[in-house]
Amino acid sequence: MADISFEAAISRLGSTEALRRDATAFDLIELLFFAYRDFVGDADEVLAKFGFGRAHHRVLHFVNRNPGMKVAELLDILKITKQSLGRVLKQLLDEGYVEQKEGATDRRHRLLYVTAKGEALALRLAALQTARVGSALAEIGPDSRETIRRFLIAMLNPDQRGNVVRLIDGERGRHRRS
Repeated sequence: MADISFEAAISRLGSTEALRRDATAFDLIELLFFAYRDFVGDADEVLAKFGFGRAHHRVLHFVNRNPGMKVAELLDILKITKQSLGRVLKQLLDEGYVEQKEGATDRRHRLLYVTAKGEALALRLAALQTARVGSALAEIGPDSRETIRRFLIAMLNPDQRGNVVRLIDGERGRHRRS
């Protein structure tokens, strides 16, 4: 789903030979891969016990953080196909982790909420990841938090940064009912 121009990226960086010599880029790329592996690995172990995967985790996370979100909004956040979301969402609905309600003002809207069971699992997974992030921040110092946040925001596609920041900062309107 990403729109990436490899030629444009390489021309910004210079020749492919120069890129091969740029150890800074490679070590940071590899650190991101390994950090992501370990960051999601803690939750993966818990999810496997429920027969869930990372897609289930992402749905639970965003629905828990944004109760009453529309299915269309979730699709936009996750950047996955309707079919992929449908499989994951059906399992979460069938097993009682998420519930779907009609919109109060527009009954065509399908609004998503976690159940008590879904909230408990979402918070259990968030606690694992919060502990890992907290441990890393403690190791490098709390003053680095804002620098890391700015770095991660800068890693986002420029046209998506505003939307992402509004979402994570809660300007979306938590508990909106439609």
